[in-house]
Amino acid sequence: MPERGQTTAEHEITGAAEPKSPVALRRTGALVTLVLGGLTAVPPLSMDMYLPALPEVTDALSSPAATVQLTLTACLMGMALGQLVVGPMSDKWGRRRPLLVGLLVYIVATAICAFAPTAELLIGFRLLQGLAGAAGIVIARAIVRDLYDGVEMARFFSTLMLISGVAPVVAPLIGGQVLRFTDWRGIFVVLTGVGIALTFLVWRVLPETLAPDKRHSGGTAEALRTMRSLLADRVFTGYMVAGGFAFAALFAYISASPFVIQEIYGASPQTFSLLFGVNSVGLIVVGQINGKVLVGRVSLNKALAFGLTTIAVAATALLLMTTGVFGEVGLFPVAAGLFVLMSAMGLAMPNTQSLALIRTPHAAGSASALLGTSSFLVGAVASPLVGIAGEDTAVPMAVVQLVCALAAIACFVGLCRPWQHTPTEEAEH
Repeated sequence: MPERGQTTAEHEITGAAEPKSPVALRRTGALVTLVLGGLTAVPPLSMDMYLPALPEVTDALSSPAATVQLTLTACLMGMALGQLVVGPMSDKWGRRRPLLVGLLVYIVATAICAFAPTAELLIGFRLLQGLAGAAGIVIARAIVRDLYDGVEMARFFSTLMLISGVAPVVAPLIGGQVLRFTDWRGIFVVLTGVGIALTFLVWRVLPETLAPDKRHSGGTAEALRTMRSLLADRVFTGYMVAGGFAFAALFAYISASPFVIQEIYGASPQTFSLLFGVNSVGLIVVGQINGKVLVGRVSLNKALAFGLTTIAVAATALLLMTTGVFGEVGLFPVAAGLFVLMSAMGLAMPNTQSLALIRTPHAAGSASALLGTSSFLVGAVASPLVGIAGEDTAVPMAVVQLVCALAAIACFVGLCRPWQHTPTEEAEH
């Protein structure tokens, strides 16, 4: 399998470690993989570590709960919009400089959040935190595209999922433990420390992966033209939107499951935490099966098709159960349906990203930005819909998940037209 950028890796910031080629980068692969996984884990850590502290923040800042909730919305919107800015920047200036600047801004913004005296100031710097944190998501994906192609890229994305997939599970637990020893501000102190550690590791071990002759020299106008040309690529757009709808089904689960499992089906918080963890493990395990077993043996399109179909089947079963078609069902069947749906994300998410990025070696940063922003925006729109019918039914969650799954399949079939692509084309595109 050809590997991109093997002769072009060099540091661009004076004082960094001795330049390494991507071949040398592979030899230090475990540490580099951990760094890239850490970069993709920063956003869920920033969001989810903070969740247990929301009631305390409301009291400490004497602000309404709705105002404090905006601190989450601001961070999420920052992560979505920041990718559109940082992605093209990394195509123009390389990966290292925008990444290091983003991490430094993240550190400053997070430290200020720790000392914010008002909710309004906290909202403002959470927005900045999200904008800066987006650099880690978008550039990590672009670096993977620089170094890998075809099935190798799909394998690496599945490996990253092992690392970044753990973050949403452990983040609330870490946040809860931090609150045992300090107040909500201590969570931002811990996140500041995470940012400092990642910045040091990036500076020391992560070389530049985009060759100067591969960069775009234009400004904003060229970045917009590049994104427009990417969106004009029917197949790329199909994978992007299909991945966005699959991600929205995941968001619907994250938003609704605490209410559905605990309030409707009467599970304790401990039981909910256990089920949430089991579902996350299912996603990670299937992601590893995808990367270690399926990739190279099964077409990426076939694996993606199976994953999207499984999500749709699980969502259909959940809808039938929650509407009473099977009579009164308990927690176990619903939990089983959610487990299958979540596990299938381990096929859908890495393969949509890989198949989209395979088509965009000339603009990996911009393509990564579009992939990330579309997922966050579609997920942000879908999440509030799960509670639209009130607190006594889980039907909206199942409806949103099924609609998103069917929309993902429609985009995959109608835009990507996978029967027109052979496995060889996937590997060599």
